[in-house]
Amino acid sequence: MIVFPNAKINLGLSVLNKRKDGYHNLESIFLPVPFFDSLEFIESNKLSFESSIEIDDEKSNSILQAYQFIKEIKDIPPVSIYVHKNIPIGAGLGGGSADGAFMLNGLNDYFNLDLSVEQLEKLALKIGSDCPFFIQNKPKLVHGTGDILSDITISLSGYYIAVINPKIHVSTKMTFSNLKLKKNRNSDLKNVVNSTPISEWKNSIFNDFEPSIFKQYPSIESLKNQCYKLGAIYSSMSGTGSTVYGVFEKEIDLSSFNSDNFVQGFQL
Repeated sequence: MIVFPNAKINLGLSVLNKRKDGYHNLESIFLPVPFFDSLEFIESNKLSFESSIEIDDEKSNSILQAYQFIKEIKDIPPVSIYVHKNIPIGAGLGGGSADGAFMLNGLNDYFNLDLSVEQLEKLALKIGSDCPFFIQNKPKLVHGTGDILSDITISLSGYYIAVINPKIHVSTKMTFSNLKLKKNRNSDLKNVVNSTPISEWKNSIFNDFEPSIFKQYPSIESLKNQCYKLGAIYSSMSGTGSTVYGVFEKEIDLSSFNSDNFVQGFQL
């Protein structure tokens, strides 16, 4: 079976407060975008895994985690797995989470396990907080640590999205340790999106991690500024990674970006 896990971008990322358990309550909108890995598995005599790039820590391998979590509740045979990675790792695009979620969905379909969406989302949450989003893989308003999902109507259909990754790995732990919480922070991203035209989002939808990350990595901020110089009507860093995306009204020449960057563009 072959599936094609897609990336996501964050529209806004607000840190509302710090919880008693040490985690933070967040608010964001996750949007799936047509930028894909390729994941294939077939039934085999033993479990095996191969990737087009080296994955150092098998314990954090979302694909193998997905198999093991399914195996714990359903008697499925071993599979041979191969993933071709296109989505950069640690880039704020959710590539690893997507791979894990698509593996859960794929095993459920391939072996006719009849697991519900709710069951699959619970398994996905064991892999990571972003992972449940990819089970349904449609726009979601996100709260909690990223685990509370609700439907939201939003479309960027007809717009052109440029995604630029400067091949910088940003540590999630570092981004939270450098974060300065704003007191009495309230956010209502859903209302802002529903009441504000896209052309005004740059004045009302923000990623709270940008100031500290831009201070440490000025080249990432430069990419955002470049998007606006090229005519973007909205640009932002996605998640806590190093990827910047720009929303354009028409296709742009991606060669304007430095060839050392990873650049992808697509029409929605």
